[in-house]
Amino acid sequence: MTTRRDFLKTASAATLGALAARAPRLFAAGEMEKIAPTADTIIVLWMGGGMAHTETFDPKRYAPFESGMDPNSVLSTFPSIPTAVDGLRFSEGLEKVAAVMDRGTVIHSAMAEDLGFILHSRHQFNWHTGYVPPQSVAAPHIGAFMAKALGPRNPAVPAFINIGQRFDLGESEELKAFTTAGFLGSEHGPFNIPFPHDAVRAVQPPAGMTPGRFENRDKFYRRLLDASPIGQHGSADQRDSFLRAMDNAHRLLSSPAAKAFDLSLEPKESISKYVPAGFDPTKLDAVKKNDTEGGYESNTIGRFGLGCLLARRLTEVGARFIEVTTEYIPFLNWDTHENGHARLVSMKKMIDAPIAQLVLDLEERGLLDRTLVVLASEFSRDMMVEGRDGARQRDQARVPDRIQQPIHYGMHRHFTEAGSVLLFGGGIKRGHVFGETADERPCKTVRDPVSITDLHATLYRAMGISPKLAYTVEERPFYVTKDGLGKPVMSLFAKG
Repeated sequence: MTTRRDFLKTASAATLGALAARAPRLFAAGEMEKIAPTADTIIVLWMGGGMAHTETFDPKRYAPFESGMDPNSVLSTFPSIPTAVDGLRFSEGLEKVAAVMDRGTVIHSAMAEDLGFILHSRHQFNWHTGYVPPQSVAAPHIGAFMAKALGPRNPAVPAFINIGQRFDLGESEELKAFTTAGFLGSEHGPFNIPFPHDAVRAVQPPAGMTPGRFENRDKFYRRLLDASPIGQHGSADQRDSFLRAMDNAHRLLSSPAAKAFDLSLEPKESISKYVPAGFDPTKLDAVKKNDTEGGYESNTIGRFGLGCLLARRLTEVGARFIEVTTEYIPFLNWDTHENGHARLVSMKKMIDAPIAQLVLDLEERGLLDRTLVVLASEFSRDMMVEGRDGARQRDQARVPDRIQQPIHYGMHRHFTEAGSVLLFGGGIKRGHVFGETADERPCKTVRDPVSITDLHATLYRAMGISPKLAYTVEERPFYVTKDGLGKPVMSLFAKG
């Protein structure tokens, strides 16, 4: 069994190996099929922590809370609601997303890898890179692969932008292990924006530093880097990649596109469509949990909404790949080991309006057809099943024989045999439902399973990238999909 310590040791070794390696070379470029892209930009809306499909986009039989109820009877803790698509129902609290489903597709049959003992960081690594950790080389994030293969849409705008995740709390090192360009080099790595309301600071010199002092510091650092022995700062190829990343950053600082990062330029009426009433952007730095109700205050809820708004603005100026996360923090947000029902009331308030408004805004601006919006999570959740049905995994949540208190009412265990993914725009069918899950526990996939490998192949296909694309690292090919075997789900496309 892989522990967090083993995972980090191997990830660190792989990163050091990448720093010493030569620049990756395109592998077998002549064999790549020519693919006409249906999208120019991807926006991933990441529900970090494990979003229960039966509580969101694939509701089952509703069991209202009663003291003394049998947990085996609980499949969904919310009643279902209609959507804009005939016959398709979502869970209560997602009314605004339900209203725009005539613009998108829901996949009911997304399958997580069976990695044994459930670790969020390992499953998130798997989803974001396409590979099972640990790897002998530093595996690139899917956004880094797209940045490398396609380059920036706008030379002044980072090709890969990551919004909403902090790396100084919880499983920070584990998250850093996959939020990277890996062996592809620093220039293709993420432009990280933990707090979207403060994004403009990322495109300005540090506070109190004059432009002249900032330039002098940059020149001194470049001289220091050029004079350093290769053994201290990685290979010459990696140093060159890092310098190109610095050049890209300086290009952004002086570009008009930098204004896209400044949310103060957005009209107030527009912001109000993305965030709840009463939100205060100056109080977003702290995680605010109301332990009595298991929910969150409006300021924390508003952070994801601002991330979606920022993603729209960055799409307008030419970003290539954007990820916006509700933020993964152990035992918070979607990581519902307790108080699952109350927590999801708040999580739905966090995501419902911003997701719907992002879709509507992209459509209004004529961008939705060429922008693929993807909502996903590392796995689902269930009241009773841990991992897969019959897998005998160690339970990581306590579920009593009888539910006496609301704290035990909800989906607390990790479930990997089904999951929901939403797709909007980017050449994807409208008003479409793909896959099916069982109506009774275990609510697993019963038709048209979609693996992470094939989901990635579908996203790459939308962007005009072959799932067989590979780069040579350590004298062997490393493919954008696992072993180059990903197969896009062509029936998801409007013109398959």
